[in-house]
Parts: sequence; structure tokens; C-alpha cells
Amino acid sequence: MEVKVMTNVLAKNDAIAEALQQKFKEKNIFVFNLMGSPGAGKTSLLEATLQDLVKDYKLAVIEGDLYTSKDAERIHALGIPVLQINTVGGCHLDAQMIESALDDLDLDELDMIIIENVGNLVCPAEFDIGEAMKVTVLSVTEGEDKPLKYPLIFKESKAVLLNKIDLLPYVPFDKDKALADIHNLNPNAHVFEVSCTAKDGLTEWTNWLRTQLESR
Repeated sequence: MEVKVMTNVLAKNDAIAEALQQKFKEKNIFVFNLMGSPGAGKTSLLEATLQDLVKDYKLAVIEGDLYTSKDAERIHALGIPVLQINTVGGCHLDAQMIESALDDLDLDELDMIIIENVGNLVCPAEFDIGEAMKVTVLSVTEGEDKPLKYPLIFKESKAVLLNKIDLLPYVPFDKDKALADIHNLNPNAHVFEVSCTAKDGLTEWTNWLRTQLESR
């Protein structure tokens, strides 16, 4: 019975996600789903990404969080339209939440929507939310075992950002092992080594993101 219930939930979610994808395609909006653990640096990366792309594109952000609006406040401070979705304990965003949030955005005025999902390496990977691609942030402070422990999120991601690389001299993180595991799980994944603090690798990431946006 539990399997059937979960299948029904995913089927309903996928139907809404497919409709959202079609809507975004019609409006020529590029959407990506930013995922990762709590503390991986998703919001810092998002801030750096927005500061670069806002020069040339019309952007909006949808922030997913359990209870607070702290991340949304950080994005609002940049002057970017941002919507907050509180899941009230839920471990991920779903397509219906995104569909409801869109009522507060003028889709005719946007080139890109970035959705920052709830901090979690499990549930967000299972639920499509109408995005064109998934992107996962992995911090070196989390340990190199995460790709093998949580393989689905890495398999599903078009890009993986290895974040906080400025801390590599100070943490026991086997970068070669992590990168090998990521590529074994997903040979087509684009991997970027970045640090928001040291500003390393961010240009390579945003340049690649621009090519994704331009080819939408």
C-alpha cells in the first residue's frame, strides 16, 4: 500500500511538473533547481550567481525552506524578485508548490528562475518541479563519501559544484575520490570547483550557465 501511495504522489507531481516545463518553454524562461545539504553554501553560491547574471538577464528566485525566510531576505537585499515557500517541516519542494508560487511572478518579464530547494540530499532529487536541469552543491566540509551515499541526486544533476575549495588544506576531504565517484555515477555531469569566499571558479560556472540559458 505504501508503494502504491508513493507512486500516486509521484505521478501527480510529474504531471504538474510536465505542465510547468511546457509553460516555461512557451515563455522562454530557463529554470534550474539548486539542491544540496544544509550548510553546503547554496545561498552564497546563488548570491554570487545572481550578481553576475543580473547584469544581462531578468531573474527571479524561489526559495524553499522548512520555516524561516532568512535566505529569501539575503536575495531580496540584492534587488532580485524572490518568493519564499515554507514547507513547514517538509523535506523538499514539489511541483504543486512551484505552480502556486508562479501566481506572484510576471513570467513575461523573466529570462531565468532559480529555485533553491530545501537543504537535503535525498527527497529533492526524487521530485521534478518543472526545471530544465538540476544542479547539486557539495561542500568539501561534508566529506567525499556523499556521492556514493546519496547517488540519485548526483545522477540526476546536470552540474555539480564542489564548493568551499578554499578549505581543502584544512579538512580531510579526498577530492580525487569525490570527483571520480561523481563521474562514475554521472559521466555527463559538468563539475565546477568553486569558492564563494575566495571567488574561485565562479566565472567558469556562470559562463557555463550563460550558455545553458542562451540555448534554451
